[in-house]
Parts: sequence; C-alpha cells; structure tokens
Amino acid sequence: MAHLFIFGLGYTAKRIAKLADAAGWQVSATGSDGEVDFANRDSVQAALEQASHVLSSVPPDRESGLDPVLDTYGRDFPTAWYGYLSSTGVYGDAEGAWVDEASSTGTGRRSARSEADALWLDLGARVFRLPGIYGPGRSAFDRVESGKAHRIDLPGQVFSRVHVDDIASGVMAALASDAPPGAYNLSDDLPTSQNSVIEEACRLLGVSPPPLQSIEEAGLSPMARGFYAENRRVANGKAKRVLGWQPAYPTYREGLSSLKP
Repeated sequence: MAHLFIFGLGYTAKRIAKLADAAGWQVSATGSDGEVDFANRDSVQAALEQASHVLSSVPPDRESGLDPVLDTYGRDFPTAWYGYLSSTGVYGDAEGAWVDEASSTGTGRRSARSEADALWLDLGARVFRLPGIYGPGRSAFDRVESGKAHRIDLPGQVFSRVHVDDIASGVMAALASDAPPGAYNLSDDLPTSQNSVIEEACRLLGVSPPPLQSIEEAGLSPMARGFYAENRRVANGKAKRVLGWQPAYPTYREGLSSLKP
C-alpha cells in the first residue's frame, strides 16, 4: 500500500490527507492532529522508513529562518518521492506581471521561504508554490462577518489565490502521476484585486462593502502591509500540462459561491 507521511498536519495538509485516505493511501503525520511526534526522532525515522512518499508543509522558522524538517532530519530521506508546500511569495514583486516556474525567485520579502524552496528543489522534490489560500473557515466571508475586511485604494494591485481543495487535488495529481521533480504553481485562473473578492463576498452576503481606504487609514499590521507590497499574477499552465490538473474553482467567484454561509 502506498504510504504518505506528512510533516505538519495543518489546514492544507489535512485536506491532502483526506483525499489520500479516500484514494486508499495509508497516511501518517506529525502535528497536533497527527500521530507522530516531530520531536521524537525514533518515531519520525520509523515513519520515514515505512513511507513511500513524504510531503512537508512546515514553513521556515520565523526566528532562525531555517527549515525545521531539513534542519532536524537532514536531507537524505529513505524514499524516492518527496514534496514541499512552498509559496508564490518566492517570486517577489513582479509589478503586476505574470510569473511562472521559470521566473526568478529570491528577490521578495520571504527570503527564508525562498531558501527553503531552493533547498527542496535541489533535493529533487516536487515543490508546490501556493498563493493566497482560502477555503472553509478561511475566506472573505469570515473577514467580512468579523468586521476585519478591508478595501485598499491601490489601483492596479492584483493577487492570485487558490482554494484549499484545489491544492489537495493538485498534490494528489502529482502523487498519482509520479510527476517529475520541480516547481509547480497551484493557483486559480483569475488573478484579481483583493477588493474584488471582498466586494463579491459582500454581494453574496447581501451587505454593503467596507469603505475604500488607504493603507494608513486601514491601520494594517506589518504583515498585512507586506502582503500589499507585492503585485503579481501567477501562471498555472505547467501544473495543468504536466499534472493533468484542473482547478475545481477556477476563479474566486466559484470558490466563494461554494463557501457561502
């Protein structure tokens, strides 16, 4: 039986684990909801030896910048297939232009993520670069209903995003097809402004959208300000072509419709 071992059973990895389990895979994982203690070296090594496939969803440590998985367990996994959930933040600011897997990386604010991304690629991993992730419990609806939604006056500012279930189906497509090592962008087909997403969520909820504000007026956190400091469109053609993947939610409209409270 194919056995997928996941480092870090978080929001996205749980959806991947659910699909893998439904497809007949044996799944084990670290994390608060996993059965393997990341700090227990013997348990992790035993799980790695049993696994046919390994996937890490663990981001770099915020203080040290190191990848906890590679820093703790080295780079010699006893399996031929391993994957890593990365970020399209590795592309940095493209001033609204399209980026794909051949675009340069390492120039953005997420330097630690770029370094981890490069390390996993050097190991021969399938690196899944993800834009803004949304899904059940983590969508524009939740921000609107909590009063935390903003519309920021930045003409021409666009982002890419992806529904969490489309990430899961993309990773499963790579597992099922034995996709070659390399980077894969898993994003939707319609990069757009955050304002458009908030406005659509408000339309579906039947409420008025929040006022248009400057970043200063919105009082955004440093992390949120960083989000708006980069502007790019993420192309997903390679994932479609090589993995045979198609997003079930090709734009934010379908995604939000599926999540409407």
